[in-house]
Formats: sequence, structure tokens, C-alpha cells
Amino acid sequence: MRRSSRVRAICHGHITRLAGLSAALLLAAAGTSAAAPRSAAPPSPATAAPATSATTASVSIDAGQALATIPATGVGMNVAVYDGNMNHPDISGLYKAAGVGMVRYPGGSYSDGYHWQTHTVEGGYVAPDTDFDTFVGSVHAAHAQPIVTANYGSGTPDEAAAWVRYANVTKQYGVKYWEIGNEVYGNGEYGATWETDHHDSHSATTYATNLLSYASAMKAVDPTIKIGAVLTTPGAWPDGITGTGDSMDWNHTVMSIAGQKIDFVIVHHYPIGNSQADLLGKPQAEIPGMAGTLRQLIDQYAGSNASHVGIAVTEANANAYKDTAPNGLFAPDEYLTWLENGAFTLDWWDLHNGTDCSKVTTVEGATDYDDGGILSSGASCEPSLNTPFPPYYGVQMVTKLGSPDDTLVKTSSSTSLVSAHAVRSANGDVAVMLINKDPGNDTTVSLSYHGFTPSTATPAVHSYLKNATSIGSTTAGSATSQTVPAYSIVVVRLHPGS
Repeated sequence: MRRSSRVRAICHGHITRLAGLSAALLLAAAGTSAAAPRSAAPPSPATAAPATSATTASVSIDAGQALATIPATGVGMNVAVYDGNMNHPDISGLYKAAGVGMVRYPGGSYSDGYHWQTHTVEGGYVAPDTDFDTFVGSVHAAHAQPIVTANYGSGTPDEAAAWVRYANVTKQYGVKYWEIGNEVYGNGEYGATWETDHHDSHSATTYATNLLSYASAMKAVDPTIKIGAVLTTPGAWPDGITGTGDSMDWNHTVMSIAGQKIDFVIVHHYPIGNSQADLLGKPQAEIPGMAGTLRQLIDQYAGSNASHVGIAVTEANANAYKDTAPNGLFAPDEYLTWLENGAFTLDWWDLHNGTDCSKVTTVEGATDYDDGGILSSGASCEPSLNTPFPPYYGVQMVTKLGSPDDTLVKTSSSTSLVSAHAVRSANGDVAVMLINKDPGNDTTVSLSYHGFTPSTATPAVHSYLKNATSIGSTTAGSATSQTVPAYSIVVVRLHPGS
């Protein structure tokens, strides 16, 4: 259940997705093999026992086995034009501190009702000081770049081309990445109607055919831009369902028509965790298979251009525990696992969001505002505006692990309760991130290395502890042994031995 609904301008609810849920359940009852979405209502949180003892784990780092290079756009964020604080003076600094290199505009399903020239949304609220120019100023001040979602649902190719002309010719902003619509498959084709789409036909064939018109018009203005196509998330509703007027499901239809003319594919990932432990296992359980399926589609349909077609995860978040410790652990695991599997960006949903104060719960000793924003929106039941929630610190820990152009390398862990990620820098240093998902026990992790011999000096260690409000730095442990406190993240930075 994706959290970009247009009616969620003020409150972070899921009203418009209920129709999609009902439709999906009806389809499942009719015998479709596609996975139907489940309720996004958060389950009752368990109360963790206090840490009583240290458990053990082992992690192996193969510094010679490269997985991917960290892209400058890897750590991304969503903003929405209904957020009057999206360009607050503090935002650029907060972006920088978290290593944000990509920011998505104008905001989820709002995109398919947003008209950039008038700065209005059909049937929606637009806050002051959220116009395109002000947005780009905030993003460029953080040395990040925009990714823009062109209006497919109620717009035209000419409107989108005019936006490219204004952005890259008139203003010379150099906006490189352009999506054509947001979650267009939610336009009623499969029964769910959260996405605006005024076209006479809502089929995948219609979307793909129009996508080619958008790409042609936009690239006629600036041939250097990159055009993205909306796909359904592999394994999630409505993947695998063939709609009326199509001979194949959404992904195969779109790619068979437009695969050789696009530059990247777009999916959203909101894993449904039925418990804290279940949520924390989702990155490893779901992402490699999803990324593999997307790469197969690209290879099948993009022809000689396949190696140049990227994967963009332009929305992601948890379905529950959104402002609490579990999501602080989930966030860096989600980012890094997608990057390791070939994505060039993951854009968190979102910077700020509204909150329903009646849904405040307590999880693991912290307050969950049922928000989804990575920073407080400053609502009456929340901390002051722009107070970071745990996911913000989790994302910030990615900057402690590595920087753009560092190489993500292979790791393996002896237990699912400890996730590990590692990078190799150009200067020969290696850094390792250890995420302890055990809420009740510290874990002593034994580290071993292939293709790298660490210095015997006590390493620098950065840590984000459960419910902390800052990231700590010290020297601790050794290159071969680190104790990771319960529900925390540790990054160990290592120099090569002499």
C-alpha cells in the first residue's frame, strides 16, 4: 500500500487505497496469482525485554568482490507541494548532513494532478513557497539534484516539454531525471483508483504509447535528460495481472512497447512488516528478487540499450513503526540493499508529512506519530519542526559508511539478526556497517576479511544507539571484534595494515 495518495495532503492516512485493497482482494478471490496488498494498519507493538546478555555472530567481508558503486544520487528524499516547510531554511543543511543527493518533486500522486506553470493541483492544496524555483534552490544549496515527476494523469506531453524547456533552457537548472507519472497502475485499470488519470483508456498499452509521446516531446527540448517508466513492484499487487485491452501484465506490456526508448524504470517499495522482526528482515528477503526481476525485464525488452537502463526506487518506507527505533534500523538496510542490487537512487517517503494525533502509539520505548516523514512536521502532538526521527539518523549512518564513488562489496552474516554492509574506498580503506536487529541483546560480532588486511590499530567507530538523538563517534574494539548494542547501528572504519 503506497503512501503517496493525493488526499493525504494534511493527514497521513490511507483512505484512497482502501478501494485498491478491496479490488485486489476481489481479484484474489477470483483466482489471480498476483499478491494482493494487505492492511497497512500497524500491528500491536511488542515490548522488548531489557538487554540481559551478549549474543555472538560472525561477519565476513570480501573486499575484492564489488557489488556496485555508490552513486551521487543514491540517498534520495521525497517532498510534496502541500508541505509548507519543504523549503525551510534548515532543510538544505539537514539534506547535507544525511548525504541526500536526490530530491523528488512535486510529491507522489499529487504529480498526476500538478500543473507546474500555475503551481496548482487539481482538487488539492498547494502550500506557499513550494514552487519549482524555490524547490530547486533548496536542492542545489544542498549540492543535490532534483528528480521531477511529470504530470501524466491530467497533463500533456507539451506541458511536460515546456517544463523541461523552462528548467533546462530558460533557467539552466540541469534537471536530468524525469518520471512520466506516479503509480499510474492505480488509475482504475485493476480496480483501484487512487491515481488521477483523465485518459479515455487506462491500460498499460495506453500508458506505454503515451509515454513514448512524452519522451519524444521532452527530449526534443533537451536530449540529455533521462526518462523513467512507471512499473509495478515485482511480486506486489497488481504485478502479474493482465488488464482489459492488454495481452500481458503491466510490466511486460510497458516494457515491450517502450523498453528501448526509456532510460530507467521506476518502482516503489513499502514492505508490509507484520511485526518489528518481520519488517527488519524485508530488505534481504525481498529486494534481491525484485531487483533481479527488474533487470530481467530490462534485458528482455531494452535491446542494445539494456546496460544503460537504470532502476529507481522513487518511494520507500516501512508500513508501521515509522517514527521509531525499528524504522531507524530498517532505513539504512533498505537504502544499501537496493544500491547493492543496482538501484541508482532510493527516495524516502518523505521529508515531512501530516500526522493523525489519534494514532500515537508507543513502540520500544519511543513514540510513533504514524507520520512517515523523516523529520517532524511540527504538528501539535509532535516534537518541534524538523526534529529528526530515527530513520533520519539511520540514513545519516550511510554517510559514515561511504561516499559517492566508493565501492559496495560483498558481506555475509551468520545470523539474520545482524545485517552487514561494507565499502572499499579509493584510498584502500574499508568500512563496515553492522545493524543489530535484536531488541534485547547486545551482539559481539567477529569480523573476517578477504582481499583486505586491516591495521591492528583500534578503529574509529560511529554508532547510532536505540532511541538516541545523535550519532556518536569514538575508537573501540578491534578490526576483528566489535560489540554492537541491542537495536543499534555501528560503522567501523578501517585502514589497511602495513
